[in-house]
Amino acid sequence: MKQKNFHLILLLSISVILVTSGINPHDRFTWFLEVFPAVIGIIVLITTYNKFIFANLTYILIWFHAVILIVGGHYTYAEMPLFNWLRDTFDLSRNYYDRFGHFAQGFIPAIIIREILIRKKIAKNIAWTNFITVSICLAISASYEIIEFIVAVITGESATAFLGTQGDVWDTQWDMIFALFGSIVSVLTLGKYHENLLKNKQ
Repeated sequence: MKQKNFHLILLLSISVILVTSGINPHDRFTWFLEVFPAVIGIIVLITTYNKFIFANLTYILIWFHAVILIVGGHYTYAEMPLFNWLRDTFDLSRNYYDRFGHFAQGFIPAIIIREILIRKKIAKNIAWTNFITVSICLAISASYEIIEFIVAVITGESATAFLGTQGDVWDTQWDMIFALFGSIVSVLTLGKYHENLLKNKQ
């Protein structure tokens, strides 16, 4: 019961943050595009909850990832105030919230994917589990870039804030590199701890 209450708190709090983010966003179209993956993810977690309950660590990370997406949707990734301050204070070349978001795009899904692979016993050993995890994270990142491309082609200038390239012609490649790096860091830093959590959960 305590675990379910904790999960309910996470759900209610992210719902409040989501609704609040929709109040006077920087760009309504961009807000919709950025928060859409978070909304879909939340719906999937709710509908599958009785069949597959993740470890609390995984839910906490998902919560943080949703916050990153929602904040990016409200301000746009290129205009997130804290990272604007970091850019101006340290004379950086750009607002790096976008890079932070793509690092999270690899770091957090890696734990979700590993948990499914481990608990469903899909891979024979941890080495293969980690390899498949990192590969899927990179595939997700590449797929997201393709979606951004399609949206940009269809909507034209309306997708400028959504793309958030900030004048970098290599932005797409950097996004995928950061997602790849995030997934590898996740596996190396949280992998063993996550495995122990899952053993105790069984």
